[in-house]
Amino acid sequence: MSRSPDGTDRLLWLLAVLAFGLGDLVTTAVGLTTPGVVEANPFVAAFLGHSVLGALVALKSVSLLIFFAVWWVVPAPHRTGIPLGLATVGIVVTGWNLHVVLVASTP
Repeated sequence: MSRSPDGTDRLLWLLAVLAFGLGDLVTTAVGLTTPGVVEANPFVAAFLGHSVLGALVALKSVSLLIFFAVWWVVPAPHRTGIPLGLATVGIVVTGWNLHVVLVASTP
């Protein structure tokens, strides 16, 4: 059994990295520079003390590596759910963050 991603998994991992990794990271960073916007997740907020961007990059990188490690050991076809779930959550969270930023920026 091959452990390298097939075409579907490759596409889902790309979407997961773009939405969950990059989209959430960028919209969170922008949101945290917007007056009136705070990080709602207490776990993440605890890491934001010194360097917001550094903490967000570190947390996202570690979480993506952990999810990839889990994907690596879960047998096909079940492992496809991991990048699919991350991509879905990433799209929803990125959309929510954009909504929060737009509402907070509206006078």
